Amino acid sequence: MHTIIERELDLQLVLSPERSVPVPARLVYRSDDPYAVHITFHLGSDVPVHWTFARDLLVEGVFRPSGEGDVRVWPAKQAGRNVICLSLSSPDGEALLHVPAVPLSAWLERTLRVVPPGTEGDAGDVEDELRGLLIPGAEEPGESAP
Repeated sequence: MHTIIERELDLQLVLSPERSVPVPARLVYRSDDPYAVHITFHLGSDVPVHWTFARDLLVEGVFRPSGEGDVRVWPAKQAGRNVICLSLSSPDGEALLHVPAVPLSAWLERTLRVVPPGTEGDAGDVEDELRGLLIPGAEEPGESAP
């Protein structure tokens, strides 16, 4: 059985050093995809924006600058509050978001309790599942041949 951990958060899309706008987002972690986090941004259009990247990148970014390229994460203070900066870059443009550090850290902690770091490969036996799909007559795990 797989576990899904979700959290709705209002992030701040930074437009300039003096101005930002709230962006509702949904963070999702699935134990059947243990290396990834999924974030869906609801920007007021009919089509939400989806991003997927490594959970380790986000975990490290809570403590120190992490990532290079399309996704970068680092801790900061904004108006006296602890935030996590999330910089996203794509062919469509770039965005800097401020994520409230406390609820993000609490959500990450829940994901780490479900699938602790270093045990992601144990989350499901992919080889057994593939064998069952690809090899005719392959035994299901726990079953014995007649």
